[in-house]
Amino acid sequence: MPLNSIPSIRNAVRGVGCAALVTSLLGACATAQQVQDPSPHSEIVLTSDVEWGPLNPARGDASPRAGTLWGDRAAEGASGFLVQFKEGFSSPPHIHNVTYRGIVIEGRIHNDDPGAADMWLPAGSFWTQPAGEAHITSAQGAFNMAYIEIDEGPYLVEPTENAFDNGERPVNLDRSNLVWLDASDLSWGEQGGGADVAFLWGGETDTSARGTLMKIRAGQSVRLSADQAGLKVVSISGESEVQIGDAHAKHGLVPGSFVSGAPDAANVFVCNAEADCLFYVRSEGHFKITSARN
Repeated sequence: MPLNSIPSIRNAVRGVGCAALVTSLLGACATAQQVQDPSPHSEIVLTSDVEWGPLNPARGDASPRAGTLWGDRAAEGASGFLVQFKEGFSSPPHIHNVTYRGIVIEGRIHNDDPGAADMWLPAGSFWTQPAGEAHITSAQGAFNMAYIEIDEGPYLVEPTENAFDNGERPVNLDRSNLVWLDASDLSWGEQGGGADVAFLWGGETDTSARGTLMKIRAGQSVRLSADQAGLKVVSISGESEVQIGDAHAKHGLVPGSFVSGAPDAANVFVCNAEADCLFYVRSEGHFKITSARN
């Protein structure tokens, strides 16, 4: 569903339960090394490899920290990046020149109109912020991190005097309100795939961009592939590993890690945790989820 066709549900989702997200939400701080896969079209970026800088350089040290996973938020085109917020952070009212989407990885995030009551989104939750709408962003937690994604750049922070209505409406979706489908119930899944999916945005046609949460059940392995453009996958929670293409080596992932896959290449994701593992998948059209169990 495109953002501009979603009605305003910030208030509608408050306190409403649809399907519980059962997952262990683990910390995102870990040391690791950047891994370059032999395929020139695949890449693994671990959280510890990210180069951090101020999200809003004009605010200096008062700004949240941001680090790129893919693309360039300062240039034209789509991009995805991590943002870290200090405990107790609260921004002044502001707008952005472009619409963005966010997924909480750790801590609790509030993003709403300046006068709205607090709605703290826990890890695994999803929100959108339309371009031009005045809002504030706050964080509550000893450590707070989110994945942010835009379809076009550059990403700018501007004063509320420049506010405008672009026709989109914001979404705040608590993780407890996610609606999960067994991957085997989808026409492009496989029976016994060991994963569930929750659709977040997009998907008007078989080839349009879309964002999906994928939950791999504890102890399961799945193979992800796409016939068109390669997949972009961000680890949101859980202890997991990835095996790129035909390579035998497995690389450990921590929340906030990023994996890109080449078209027609299949990457295997393994959930090692005693609880489920959660991933965000950005695709161009459908992607395939099949069981990778031996």
